[in-house]
Amino acid sequence: MPHVVVIGAGQAGAALAARLRALKFQGEITVIGDEPAPPYQRPPLSKAYLLGEMEEERLWLRSADFWAENRITLKLGTPVTAIDPVARTVTVGEEVLAYDELALTTGSVPRRLPAEMGGALGGVHTVRTLADIDAIRAGFVPGRRLVVIGGGYIGLEAAAVARKLGLEVTVIEMAPRILQRVAAPETALYFRKLHAGHGAAIIEGEGVDRILGEGRVAGVRLKDGRVLPADFVIAGVGIVPATALAEAAGIALENGIRTDARGRTSAANVWAAGDCASFPLDGVQIRLESVGNAIDQAELVAANIMGADKDYVPKPWFWSDQYDCKLQIAGLNAGYDRVVARPGEGEAVSIWYYAGDRLLAVDAMNDPRAFMVGKRLIEAGRTADPRLVADAATDLKALLR
Repeated sequence: MPHVVVIGAGQAGAALAARLRALKFQGEITVIGDEPAPPYQRPPLSKAYLLGEMEEERLWLRSADFWAENRITLKLGTPVTAIDPVARTVTVGEEVLAYDELALTTGSVPRRLPAEMGGALGGVHTVRTLADIDAIRAGFVPGRRLVVIGGGYIGLEAAAVARKLGLEVTVIEMAPRILQRVAAPETALYFRKLHAGHGAAIIEGEGVDRILGEGRVAGVRLKDGRVLPADFVIAGVGIVPATALAEAAGIALENGIRTDARGRTSAANVWAAGDCASFPLDGVQIRLESVGNAIDQAELVAANIMGADKDYVPKPWFWSDQYDCKLQIAGLNAGYDRVVARPGEGEAVSIWYYAGDRLLAVDAMNDPRAFMVGKRLIEAGRTADPRLVADAATDLKALLR
């Protein structure tokens, strides 16, 4: 009986295994995860779960019964230590499992601050896993002082939760502005004002010299010599694809685990999907770090394992929740040369990215209609006249006709 082994029990791994069964795969399926928890959703970790508004069981992607009823074996809490693509085996603890097809859905890992900067001190946290958030939650007490290093979406979401819980919060961003790598200045300005309005301090264009403390965080010293008192620190300085296993097995890397358009890696019978995998788009190997991509790419790989032979056509979308703002992003803004801001109802606004006259992406802040229209246009390969978009009197739905 054929055996599919999935390394990585996150969103992509769970989606791949479930889709195999939905496609009537009759062989064995084993999903291996290095965390003890069953597959769970990560986005609520830094939002509802950190706020105490969601119990752990509600994070689970599937019930315990689902895995049993679908004959999907979960091996949790024990990481894979080796892959042998020639023998077609993986080593898990003391056990060696043979596979017919192997899927790598190993996800990504957070960048950590160097120990010489104080990154190993107690009270320095990253925001990635259930264990990370459980460690942070105990310290989220009103009046305590949090310094967030990194002004990307992960850092800003953590800052928003901390302010809602009554902590004193300062965000440090080394780049000239927050969200510099991922958003236009107009979107960054919106969120800078949002955080300022909720009492969070944001320092831009300034790096961290080191984290101070004896055994535990006491403060953060900036490059300009200022010292910020801190009870704990969150490092939101980005993530990197988890490629160590693939690299040790001789599987080709390029901006992650390199795959072709169908999810195949350089090793026979080995596939990859999700945050760890790069795939070709317009002649470049790209990775998309999002729930939507993890699910769509993993489900396509499942279909291709079953012989579908289909190329992956991404439909990028992302979201972020901060205070009472829901940001929804459609498309990819890489290569934009101008933006158009469109006011919505109340405090809503959307930022539309163009390369020439071609619509690339939309950032919609509390404007689900702009997100929906922009997403449909982008997925259909259509554009929207920037002058019409900028005119608040334009009916957005008319742009779809």
